[in-house]
Amino acid sequence: MKKRTWFAAVGTVLVIGITGLLYWQSRPQNASRPAVSQTTNALKFKAVREDLANIVEVKGKSSYQKETYINAPFGAYVAAWSVKDGSQVAKGDVLFRLDDTELRNEIAQLQANAKKQEMDIRLSQFQEKTGIADADTEGITETDAKKRFAASESRKMQNEITQVTLEHTRSQLAEKTKKLQAAGFAAPENGIFLFEGTKEPKSVKDNERIGKIVDLTKLQLICNVGEYDLFRIKEGMDVEVRVDALKDVKLKGKVERLSKFAKAGTGSSSESSNTTAALFEVTISLEPNERLIAGLSLTASIQTDKKSGALVVPTLTINRDKDDYYVMVEVADGSLEKRIVKIGLETPEKTEVLSGLNEGESVVLQ
Repeated sequence: MKKRTWFAAVGTVLVIGITGLLYWQSRPQNASRPAVSQTTNALKFKAVREDLANIVEVKGKSSYQKETYINAPFGAYVAAWSVKDGSQVAKGDVLFRLDDTELRNEIAQLQANAKKQEMDIRLSQFQEKTGIADADTEGITETDAKKRFAASESRKMQNEITQVTLEHTRSQLAEKTKKLQAAGFAAPENGIFLFEGTKEPKSVKDNERIGKIVDLTKLQLICNVGEYDLFRIKEGMDVEVRVDALKDVKLKGKVERLSKFAKAGTGSSSESSNTTAALFEVTISLEPNERLIAGLSLTASIQTDKKSGALVVPTLTINRDKDDYYVMVEVADGSLEKRIVKIGLETPEKTEVLSGLNEGESVVLQ
């Protein structure tokens, strides 16, 4: 009995020992090593040197840079049209001729009024000079003397009134004579004539807008930018412009003007706690192009900053920890190292690294 118990005990020990030996042999050799971060499936990017540019993209519509509006010099029937909508005109060409019959009649009446007023003034001056009005003052009563004095002063006042009226008549006469000279209206500029509304109206009102003359060789793009982009843009910067409807057309432009005031309706509102981003108007001049007309939708790219040979990494790989920027760098054994870096020029796609990273090192997007 004792012998069996002893054999059973020995067998149990052997089984436990063999099981333990097999388990130890089956364990991976690196099971006892500390775990390291692997980057097998992570996105890795090398730090490379390239030219980096910051672009502000804006949208707007083309418009004529120079537009000269044509207004009717006076109200009248149009006797004749010498121009069609879209016609090329030269400075001095007669665009239309107005019926000036009524205006000539008004001028004739004013001339007659002015003549009469001049004669009244001369007669009054003659009477004062010769003393006819105040003759035979001897032997008259004090009452009669006062009456004569009052009459004399009245004539002087009337004479002054007539003088003022004459000046007003002459002013009206000069104004209407000037209008009469514009009855055959001449083009003030070279360009293309465009009607404002009705084509070749039969009659016009005084100072009514008839149309405009535009210079097709000078077009511009007027667009809006936010307050942050405004301070990155400078007058004189080069601009690349694309015509949305014509993918093959690319134009060059230049920043001409920057508004110093936000557009109405943007910025902070005192009536609401919400604030609307302030927008500022930017004017970009465009190079001539035979396919470019007013009213086209345009997209402009303004290059605000440029750095040649910058060490760059994708912007998405740049992380921030309080006041520091850092990237995760892959080291020789495949593990990751947190590296504090100093950044420079930033764009939505690439960011310049000024220090903390060497060219050729790989950064990992986590």
